[in-house]
Amino acid sequence: MSNEQPTSLPLQGIRVIEFVHMVMGPTCGLVLADLGAEVIKVEPEGGDNTRRLMGSGAGYWVSYNRNKKSVAVDLKSDAGMALVKELIASADVVTENFRHGAMEKMGLDYASLKAIKPELIYCSMKGFLPGPYEKRAALDEVVQMMSGLAYMTGPEGRPLRAGASVNDVMGGMFAAIGILAAVIERTRTGKGQLIRSGLYENSAFLVGQHMAQERITGKPVAPMPNRVSAWAVYDVFSAKDGEQVFIGVVSDTQWKQFCEVFGLAELASDPTLALNNQRVKAREQFMPYLRGKFATLDKGELMALCEQAGLPYAPIRKPVELFEDEHLLHSQGLTPVTLPGGEKIAIPALPLEMNGRRFGTRIDVPAIGSHTEALAKEAGLTREKSPEPSAVR
Repeated sequence: MSNEQPTSLPLQGIRVIEFVHMVMGPTCGLVLADLGAEVIKVEPEGGDNTRRLMGSGAGYWVSYNRNKKSVAVDLKSDAGMALVKELIASADVVTENFRHGAMEKMGLDYASLKAIKPELIYCSMKGFLPGPYEKRAALDEVVQMMSGLAYMTGPEGRPLRAGASVNDVMGGMFAAIGILAAVIERTRTGKGQLIRSGLYENSAFLVGQHMAQERITGKPVAPMPNRVSAWAVYDVFSAKDGEQVFIGVVSDTQWKQFCEVFGLAELASDPTLALNNQRVKAREQFMPYLRGKFATLDKGELMALCEQAGLPYAPIRKPVELFEDEHLLHSQGLTPVTLPGGEKIAIPALPLEMNGRRFGTRIDVPAIGSHTEALAKEAGLTREKSPEPSAVR
């Protein structure tokens, strides 16, 4: 399955061996794989448990594992470990996001591999970077609660996790950034290195703006539903047909355009509303009027006027509606994958364009161990009887 077949890709020639599951580790590999790296996923012979998740985890596997090869082995067997070490011997990068100490027990930690392959780049993705918390178990939800992100997302007294795996995904992205930096550095030094990415530190990075806000203003930072916005018109409004639209007016120039297009001469002529900070202070005075005005228009009419005025606006959608989004369809923003039951769907591609090129599916989401035999043969091993692993070069 493919929606683009360029002759070369930015990371072509880079081999990555990943020992990962869930979202954080697979996201790192996905970024590298979409950009052209050969990413080989090592999973148990019965397959990664992520394949079998239900509920809110049902979409993890197909979303983060395209463009990868699957090798299914028993790492407790000599043959399985022999194949894995031969693959590592040929690799540029190893990634992992298993529980603390798991790779050490198998002799696949950075210290063990560095001793025999100094140029190896090794990326470990955990809940926490080294420090007092580093051995704790963590999930996206855990670190959102710890970092204040959940406090900022929900209304007062009701902390709420973000509606997507934001830290898992961004933690994997930061790991990929670190790996790319290490690859560049290795061209100068010839040496590899250990890279760490932490969920908690990622979430702290996300709320850094709110930490700074409190120190700058000297006032407690309110959760998003209770915040005082920097702009007076920056909210979700209901249209006549019951639909909702977000509308923002974020400059004094936009305010003039907004008033002109929407026929709000009485607001445009009010000198006490001429400047943004004036409008923020007077928000409760004129917002009921605006809400009433917008409620006389259908969603389409409201959006058309926003477009005419050059305002930032957005219909309120559910994720499932993106399958038919005209912009994503036109811009190659969706890429095809096959679900476990055989159904073909298109999901978001890497949100990146390079030299006018998008990066889509070259290798469909792999079946369990679908590349084991070919990679074992390439390594000079057989599945029935493998020799002792050679030294990792």
